[in-house]
Amino acid sequence: QVQLVESGGGLVQPGGSLRLSCAASGSIFRRDAMGWYRQAPGKQRELVAAITASGATNYADSVKGRFTISRDNAKNTVYLQMNNLKPEDTAVYYCHADDRKWSLKEYWGQGTQVTVSS
Repeated sequence: QVQLVESGGGLVQPGGSLRLSCAASGSIFRRDAMGWYRQAPGKQRELVAAITASGATNYADSVKGRFTISRDNAKNTVYLQMNNLKPEDTAVYYCHADDRKWSLKEYWGQGTQVTVSS
């Protein structure tokens, strides 16, 4: 059974920083692409950033230059460093593991709230 547990969300002022962490249980972490998605009230869930098993990354245009995704395979953990946060970054952030290439399954964390407000 795979579990993804996010942490690091909270309330921050505009221009501030947060680092989200997602710890994965199970044996799939090293083979999977990992991603961070977010969903704001009344909006669809959207991809924020993703990182492949080999470390290639891609970002939504809205966060390029401000957010950085990284992974530590020894700790089965993926991170999202968020700098220069804006009110429009306010959302619930979800960790995602894409194991469809291997098992046809994908996994989601429970989500962590990020609120950017003065």
